[in-house]
Amino acid sequence: MVVGIAACGGTTSAPSPARSPGGAASPSATAAPGGATTPGPGTAPTSAPRTEPAAPGRSPGAGVPPSAGAPPVSGRLAGQDWAFIPTTGHVVALTFDAGANADGVASILATLRRDHVPATFFLTGAFVRAYPATARAIAAAGERLGDHTISHPYLTQLGDSAVRQQILGAAQQIIAVTGQDPAPLFRFPFGDADARTIGIANRAGYVPVRWTVDTLGWEGTAGHISAAVVTARVLAALQPGEIVLMHVGSNPDDHTTFDADALPQVISELRARGYSFVTLDALTG
Repeated sequence: MVVGIAACGGTTSAPSPARSPGGAASPSATAAPGGATTPGPGTAPTSAPRTEPAAPGRSPGAGVPPSAGAPPVSGRLAGQDWAFIPTTGHVVALTFDAGANADGVASILATLRRDHVPATFFLTGAFVRAYPATARAIAAAGERLGDHTISHPYLTQLGDSAVRQQILGAAQQIIAVTGQDPAPLFRFPFGDADARTIGIANRAGYVPVRWTVDTLGWEGTAGHISAAVVTARVLAALQPGEIVLMHVGSNPDDHTTFDADALPQVISELRARGYSFVTLDALTG
């Protein structure tokens, strides 16, 4: 059964979750076994006041004109913020958001290369401007890139043209730095989406991709997180087509990189359970 975030009109209110330094969380979520969070099917996501420190750079959209983008998304992929890949196969998509710093990238890429695991990296325009060599290294490693906006804003709080500019401007910056087109993969900052912004993304040629589980590695020691907790959360939410949200950066307070630290064990445990790994092209292809 295909399950995502339904494109119903408007937003709903939800309790404000704790702020995240460099992470995103599902504002419309239910508790999964083991404490993992899973976006609630059939509900429109809401704005959640979680903040990710922006990488240094220019103001959103500065000097980056909108482009025609990819062909509009229609059919089965339209109207949803996808929480998992609809499949019965034992596959998992590891995804990494890159918007704050690059402290965990070298370790993550080394692990993926050693274990022959593909992954998808959602980059902001600010990240590729601040860390161009790192962004190029991710692309050169053969990883799939996705679009995470220019400056990681709450898109539901912006007008239509500004939302489109955040998406298409980021794509132009990613292409200019890495040579790789992120279309049609897009992730809403903070998971902050509604029917209007999903429609704008679709018309710009992008398929919004959420997550089945947020590892919460970005919370660091203050959030009582460890590499073992990251691994446990991934396994607790395991299902065919699971989309795992991790981050490439370190916690800005304690400088921990629990997602990078946990990655070897995550891969080993998932393989032990009979799972293999795909990029999010398995969703859109």
